Amino acid sequence: MPEQLLPEAETLNLQPAPPANPALTILILSLAPTIGIGIARFGYALVLPDMRDSLQWSYSAAGFMNTINAAGYLFGALGTAALVRKFGLFDAVRLGVLACVLSLALCAITSNFVILSFARLLAGAGAAFGFIAGGALAAHIAQAHPTRSAFLLGLYYGGPGIGIIVSGIAAPYLLQTIGPGSWPMIWAAFAIISLALGLIMTMKRIDTPPATDSKAVTRISLSKIWTYLFAYFCFGAGYIAYMTFMIAYIRGVGGSVWAQSIFWCLIGLGTIASPWLWRGLLARGQSGMTLAILLAVNAAAAALPLLGTSPLILAVSAFVFGSVLFTMVGATTTFAQFNYPAATWPKAIAVMAIVFGIGQTIGPIAIGAIGDLLGSLNSALTVSAAALVVGAFAACFQRRLTSDETTTDHIASNQRPL
Repeated sequence: MPEQLLPEAETLNLQPAPPANPALTILILSLAPTIGIGIARFGYALVLPDMRDSLQWSYSAAGFMNTINAAGYLFGALGTAALVRKFGLFDAVRLGVLACVLSLALCAITSNFVILSFARLLAGAGAAFGFIAGGALAAHIAQAHPTRSAFLLGLYYGGPGIGIIVSGIAAPYLLQTIGPGSWPMIWAAFAIISLALGLIMTMKRIDTPPATDSKAVTRISLSKIWTYLFAYFCFGAGYIAYMTFMIAYIRGVGGSVWAQSIFWCLIGLGTIASPWLWRGLLARGQSGMTLAILLAVNAAAAALPLLGTSPLILAVSAFVFGSVLFTMVGATTTFAQFNYPAATWPKAIAVMAIVFGIGQTIGPIAIGAIGDLLGSLNSALTVSAAALVVGAFAACFQRRLTSDETTTDHIASNQRPL
């Protein structure tokens, strides 16, 4: 893979005064991915069966809605660095949350495919702004507490689990109460909940690192981490089918509305439990082996429903899948921390998000098309699990970088490489 460079970006001073209560601060910050990822992105899977029935969508059309959402995430990832330069990290997070709330409200008032597609695109871009800028800010906070860094980052990446649980309770309740065709009310409920959580998040401003004229190099070389990037691409392509179609799959095998809710909430509980389950592994994230292990576990969890649909199998699948879902995102952050100078962390996180975004853009519509072609979601979910296995294998070959491999130019004399 030829060497690629990320565009120039303004360097940030990465040593702000640490907050007095870092865990609480990061939990408040994690409300951004709670809204952008847990509700705005993944909540779609809960609304999808009712939308598909009401609007007569094919699996391909249903998958396209998550593809366009993923495309928005990709565009957002590409634009986050510029947004951070202009507004700062915390304001970029707030803008992302606002975009997500607006998109949810738009989904509640239209059935037009084009307008819904735009809303999903907007939600994806907003999720990227909030998730990436928030992740960089969480990394700065965690940096001040080296012995707890992996755990603190885990708290941030566990944020989407709250959104998954909230949406997993709200959507089935409304479907049960109002009945078929109630999908606009579900989107409206998601918008109201997200607005309330967004207001909580913005009540306390989280200080962002001020700009500085440091001459530290902010370009990073990608040629030494192409196997890691490919593995992360496979994760993006593979996980999204599970999160898009598993509720439809459970419904197809006779699962009740509340069975779907319990399944979804178990994914959220797994996500929330992940900081305690995987913090030791994250702390050893210098190479690709951490990502490889997590991808292998993710693949096994994704494949379990193909072996049987008993409540126990589905419960284990959901909890384990949720426990590693965002731990893998945390693994990429710790990989960047171990292998790149601090000034390049936002950029390293952004490039991981871009590769991930490409994978999850391709995944839903491709796997949905497989479902249409074969008339079953089983084959589509098999392809999803296979993509995760391929990613696990690729990640095994990523070693830790040496200090002279982390950037494309020499570090300024007043800066020390990691």
